[in-house]
Amino acid sequence: MRTGTDQEWASLLQAANQGDGQAYQRLLTLLTPALRSFVRRALGRAHAPEADAEDIVQETLLAIHLKRQTWISGAPVAPWVYTIARHKLIDHLRRRGRRVHLPLDDFAEILPAESEAPSMLGSDIDRHLDSLSAVQRKVVRSIAVVGASIAETAADLSMTQGAVRVALHRGLAALAAKFSTSGEA
Repeated sequence: MRTGTDQEWASLLQAANQGDGQAYQRLLTLLTPALRSFVRRALGRAHAPEADAEDIVQETLLAIHLKRQTWISGAPVAPWVYTIARHKLIDHLRRRGRRVHLPLDDFAEILPAESEAPSMLGSDIDRHLDSLSAVQRKVVRSIAVVGASIAETAADLSMTQGAVRVALHRGLAALAAKFSTSGEA
């Protein structure tokens, strides 16, 4: 069920996406204190300086501006906004050299319900990764299986971050194509 705040945000975002500058200004005015509160709480849980909150809020607002056309009209706005804020917070903390461990319970209200996903055994993962080129296999394993970041993978494999992103994208695309043609899931 959507809250009154979410309904107002959705109405303003929809109007803003249709060119209403006043609605967009009102949306940003309403989002800013909510984001500031969200970010400050998250920084406190991460034992990070609260002084960083304003930078993260500004990065989040910029990302919302750049991605506002990706919001699906009629969908709840709050989960979309807070997901962007969470990603900006994690990016900020990673740049500072911190490992980010945010409790999942803090996001239970805004995360979609879990779907039943089939599990893959380690041998299945290895079998599918073996179909990739050596570089793609190393990158996909590092990021998708081990959980390393782009920067960590780039350093470990003596690659640029851009090259890691390209290899990851191509590797995942190859796996997706393989699954779509083979009927495996």
